[in-house]
Amino acid sequence: SVEIVMLGLPRVFGRVGSMGSTLAVASRMLCVSRPAMITSDHFSVVATEQPPKGEKRVKLEELGSFIASSLTKYVQFTQVTGNDELEVFIPPSAVIPVLTFLRDNSLCQFKSVADICGVDIPTRENRFEVVYNLLSVSLNQRVRVRTYTDELTPIDSCVPVYGGANWYEREVWDMFGVYFIGHPDLRRILTDYGFEGHPLRKDFPLSGFVEVRYCEDVKRVIAEPLELQQEFRKFDFQSPWELLPSGGTKIDSSA
Repeated sequence: SVEIVMLGLPRVFGRVGSMGSTLAVASRMLCVSRPAMITSDHFSVVATEQPPKGEKRVKLEELGSFIASSLTKYVQFTQVTGNDELEVFIPPSAVIPVLTFLRDNSLCQFKSVADICGVDIPTRENRFEVVYNLLSVSLNQRVRVRTYTDELTPIDSCVPVYGGANWYEREVWDMFGVYFIGHPDLRRILTDYGFEGHPLRKDFPLSGFVEVRYCEDVKRVIAEPLELQQEFRKFDFQSPWELLPSGGTKIDSSA
């Protein structure tokens, strides 16, 4: 077994969860139960030295091997992260069969979807990753299923498998623009009616396109085209306590 590092991932994963809360997930050192280097059209990993194994890690590696051997048609590869988290990499066409297997198999029993995340990596051909975080209460285990898509290719909705995925997929659609086929009510959930664009895409401007304010004339909140009062602003973040520049003269306290 070896440890691996994902290439081309962003430093921070934007998480779309309940009521749009944000989860910062730093890029981690990952490990996989395969030797040397693993490459594919969508994922690249580099082998490095593996940390000592604990009982939890061994169980996760055994579970990952079982999932990969049982779903050879769908699973590209599995790995255990440096924080002892099992990840399963699949193509977008395998979402329904893989999630159904993880829910129904007696050795898995991942019957709860805890979260669905979106990740935007514009440098990739398939710029979006969709990440499913599943929980097995009976076995006290978690698994992360990762797949990919682009701006135009939809993904099968997993609402028929996990009813709790309804709002999660709506948030991924709202924030990233990933379309889910078969979703019973795919519409925006966080942004306002008539909002244009998807705010968590990396090419979406930080300032946005419109601004909202309360209008006394119509007695309601209205949206107007964004007007920046200043084209360019320079911010100086130097601490006001650093009174001497670099190379300044140090005063002798004994004087």
